[in-house]
Amino acid sequence: LPLVKAPSSPSLSLQAKMSRPVQARRLEGVDKNIWVEFVKLAATYSTVNLGQGFPDFPPPDFLTDAFARVLSGEEHMLHQYTRAFGHPPLVKILAQLFGKLLGRDLDPMTNVMVTVGAYQALFCCFQAFVDEGDEVIIIEPFFDCYEPMVKMAGGTPVFVPLRPKAPKDGKLMSSADWHLDPAELASKFSERTKAIVLNSPNNPLGKVFSRGELELIADLCVKHDALCISDEVYEWLVYDGKEHIRIASLQGMWDRTVIIGSAGKTFSATGWKVGWTVGPNRLLQHLRTMHQNSVYHCATAMQEAVAQGFQRELEHYGKPDSYFVQLSKELQQKRDQLVQSLVAVGMKPIIPEGTYFLVADISEFKSDVPDVPNSDEPYDSRFAKWMVKNKGLAAIPLSAFYCGAHKNNYNRFIRFCFAKEEATLKAADDILQKWKLEKTSP
Repeated sequence: LPLVKAPSSPSLSLQAKMSRPVQARRLEGVDKNIWVEFVKLAATYSTVNLGQGFPDFPPPDFLTDAFARVLSGEEHMLHQYTRAFGHPPLVKILAQLFGKLLGRDLDPMTNVMVTVGAYQALFCCFQAFVDEGDEVIIIEPFFDCYEPMVKMAGGTPVFVPLRPKAPKDGKLMSSADWHLDPAELASKFSERTKAIVLNSPNNPLGKVFSRGELELIADLCVKHDALCISDEVYEWLVYDGKEHIRIASLQGMWDRTVIIGSAGKTFSATGWKVGWTVGPNRLLQHLRTMHQNSVYHCATAMQEAVAQGFQRELEHYGKPDSYFVQLSKELQQKRDQLVQSLVAVGMKPIIPEGTYFLVADISEFKSDVPDVPNSDEPYDSRFAKWMVKNKGLAAIPLSAFYCGAHKNNYNRFIRFCFAKEEATLKAADDILQKWKLEKTSP
């Protein structure tokens, strides 16, 4: 006789439902993300988005032309898998370039690994190096993924803030006026310290760490036998004649440092998601293990186009027509334009030495968004939400770049992105000027 499936009873259906938690413990407390919330707000309300860190202008022609050649050319194997740890032409040119910058011979097969953007490079580092109970020092303000990535690896984040010191002459504050306290930093290192995360130029402040500051960090890393995860995605975006110094070039640091870079930030193509790590094989071998057991492989065509872009830049290195030189000059002008707009309406910008970003003090705008006593939400977060909903201008609260215990210590600042087209910055200025008139009208 054919088997007849009995109808399921409501009681059996209820019993079949899972009652125990399905999420892993490592996800507890890291489920919320500032970008999800503010990207949605910007898409809903903003007419001008200076929040997210991406350019709204195109990449250079030589890069998009290279990509077009890849797509339309006869080399059909560029549409297939390439070497898992990095397309050979790309790792070779990166080894050549960074070997020149660091003053050492690099093996493209062992000293370079290509990743799905700098984001995956960071994830690989934390997963490869951090064990349960390890501490990782994070300098505040910090790019917000560092904290959850450390926690997901089982580590404990230990925070040390850059402390602002207002200039005496009444000038606008610079990102250089935010300093590490040497004694405070030293106190964070212990036998449990596995690594420190360095981000120079720093997102969100735009601080470019000086040689003296880097030597302080390097000495502590050597003393405590700690690693350095050096996030250098804005390495070419430095202004006012500042120099980006690579901590791996300092004495004793090459053997304990992983450098992280980004083609998205280097070539204004953030959606391409091509990043890399550079470092000694003794460290990168563990990143390769993580990489091969997660994404395994990055897009071949993108890697080929980026390789051609770097080949072009290596030929023009240090020359006026280098894209790296031209882009930093162009962005410095955009920075200065936004500074003028913000000053004119009463905000106090902190002049960044590098990156896409500018942080501004909003203390003078408390009349627009009054304090809410005993609110759990930092003031700058409420201000940024109010601004996008009521003024159509999107920015990111600086408190998003601090740990929970420190968010209210720096809640009078918001971060703007000035890597935008002239028309976008002009539209932002129009909003600010209108806002100024509304504030001054009787």
